[in-house]
Amino acid sequence: MTATAVRPTGRRELLDLLGRTPVVRITAELPGAHPGFWAKLEGLAAGGMKARAAVSMLLGARERGELAPGAPVVESTSGTLGVGLAFAGQALGHPVVLVGDAELEPSMRQLLRAHGVRLELAERPAAQGGWQAARLARLRELLAELPGAYWPDQYNNPDNTAGYASLAAELGAQLDHLDILVCSVGTGGHSAGVIGPLRRHWPALRLIGVDATGSTIFGQPARTRLMRGLGSSIHPRNVAYDAFDEVHWVGPAEAGDTCRRLARSSFVSGGWSTGAAARVAAWAARVNPGAVVATVFPDGPHRYLGTVYDDDFAAAHGLDLSGAATRPVEIPHPYAAEAVGWARCTRVTDPLKGIR
Repeated sequence: MTATAVRPTGRRELLDLLGRTPVVRITAELPGAHPGFWAKLEGLAAGGMKARAAVSMLLGARERGELAPGAPVVESTSGTLGVGLAFAGQALGHPVVLVGDAELEPSMRQLLRAHGVRLELAERPAAQGGWQAARLARLRELLAELPGAYWPDQYNNPDNTAGYASLAAELGAQLDHLDILVCSVGTGGHSAGVIGPLRRHWPALRLIGVDATGSTIFGQPARTRLMRGLGSSIHPRNVAYDAFDEVHWVGPAEAGDTCRRLARSSFVSGGWSTGAAARVAAWAARVNPGAVVATVFPDGPHRYLGTVYDDDFAAAHGLDLSGAATRPVEIPHPYAAEAVGWARCTRVTDPLKGIR
């Protein structure tokens, strides 16, 4: 099937598989003892966490007349949203064209193609904006080549955020109380989408953002990033900066070590975003005795068997998991110092507006 071919009306019964994921109590040492936190296991849903956003973005575009029945959907992805769009495309009857890059794992390439996606790969990062900019450049070429194609623009699309209302509703029903929510940040969609509804439920709820070292989202300088799934080299407008009480930058050694500890001791685990968020959630539970802490595990471990869980990969990239930081370094504001490992800041910034 070509990207411009018209699919049937879709398979809406697939939407019954969206979300409805369990929460589990995590008490594994990460890396030290802590009272425990709740983890929402989004990796157990069809299409993963970002299927919620993908379905929301396509339905919103159809309602506004921006996406015609059977028209192709074109998007840039580092992998996770791609799976969600593959799910949404099948459910709603749209062929999906994704732009990845040369660092996209072979297993993810195979998975996306198995789900019927046409996959294009950027071969080299752009001088400004890295892989994301390179992917977006190829995406714009595809939009010109494919008549009627729709670009969801996940980084700046409010429907991305709106798609996580169901996640907030599920957390509100599954937990009796919540004091601290820890969210990894990439497009900014899921943190922005859940915090509003949950604060209406629990007004004093604190939100901790988890970014990657080398990411520009919260005002740090852009650097080459090993981790995929969180962080950005652009400034997504879906990020609800005013909603965050603090931000942590986590490095690949800390995230990788946490993923492996989770897999060994809790069975449930995931990739870079899961490891980074879990590290911070365990810390938050430890330093806030009596607080109820929760986080979201965006996906499972399968995509990362050749990276996070591979000793040869760790050695090739100089990752010393045994030397991972056990607590964050405190910095007074995002421009005070470059976070090269786990760092924490209680002054949150929108880089386009300055420090508040």
